[in-house]
Amino acid sequence: MTDNILLILQKIIDISLAWMIIYFVLKNIKNNVKMILLFKGVLVIVVVKVLSDTLNLTTIGLLLEYVIMWGPLALIIIFQPEIRSILEHIGRKQLLGRHKVLTLDEREKLVYEVMSSVDYLRKSRIGALIVIERDISLNEYIERSKKIYADISSELLISIFFPRNPLHDGGVIIQGNKITSAGAVFPISINSKINKKLGTRHRAAIGISEESDAIAVVVSEETGKISIAINGNLNYNLSLDDARMILVEELKPKKEVLLDDEFEDEEEEDNNENA
Repeated sequence: MTDNILLILQKIIDISLAWMIIYFVLKNIKNNVKMILLFKGVLVIVVVKVLSDTLNLTTIGLLLEYVIMWGPLALIIIFQPEIRSILEHIGRKQLLGRHKVLTLDEREKLVYEVMSSVDYLRKSRIGALIVIERDISLNEYIERSKKIYADISSELLISIFFPRNPLHDGGVIIQGNKITSAGAVFPISINSKINKKLGTRHRAAIGISEESDAIAVVVSEETGKISIAINGNLNYNLSLDDARMILVEELKPKKEVLLDDEFEDEEEEDNNENA
C-alpha cells in the first residue's frame, strides 16, 4: 500500500515538474520572434518524422534521423544569444519580489511625479524613456548607466531629458521611489510586427518590456505622444489620464490586485442577487 502511494506521488511530481518546464519555456519564448520560429521548425520536423514512419518513407526518415541526431548541437550554436538571454532572464528574477514594495502614498507620489514630467515633456516635444522596475531586477542595465539614486521628482526627470543634457538620449530607471540611474541603454525589440514608423525609443521600450516585467513610459520627440510598453505590448498614443490609470493599475501590489478582483466578484454576485 505504502509503495503504491509513493509511486503515485513520484508520478505526480514527475509530471508536475515536466509541465512547469514546458510552461516556463513557452512563457519565455512568446515574445521572442526567433525562438518562436525555432519552436515551429522543431514542431514541423516532429510531424514530418511521424508521417515518414507511418508511411514508411525510408529516405525522408533517414534524413530526419540525422537532423534529430545533430540538430540540438546546431541549434545551441546558432541560437546561442537567445539561449543566453533566457538564462540571464532566469538569473535576473528576484526571489523576494519588487525592489521595494511601495506604500499607497509612495505609489501616488511616483505616479504624480512621472506624469507631471511626462505632461511637460510632451508639451515641449522633448523625447523621454522612463522605465519602472518591478519583480525582475534591472541591475544589468543600471551597472552600465550613470547611477543617480535620487528621490523621484518631476523637475529632476525633466532636467535629465532636456536636450542639452548628456544623458538625455538614454533611459531613466526607477526602482521603488528612487531614480536609480540615467543614460541607460536597453535592447531594441526585433519583433517584425512592430510599426516601422516607431523610433528607437519605442523599440527600446518594447525591448526592455520583453526582457523583463518593467513598465516603460515613452514620450515621442517628434509628436509628443505618450506610449507605455508592458510585457512586449505597446499602448500607443495614450491620453494623459489613460497613461496615469495604466500606471496606477500596474503598480498595485499583486495581493492588492487579487483583493480588488475578489471585491469585484462579490459586487457582481450581490447585484445578481438583487436583480
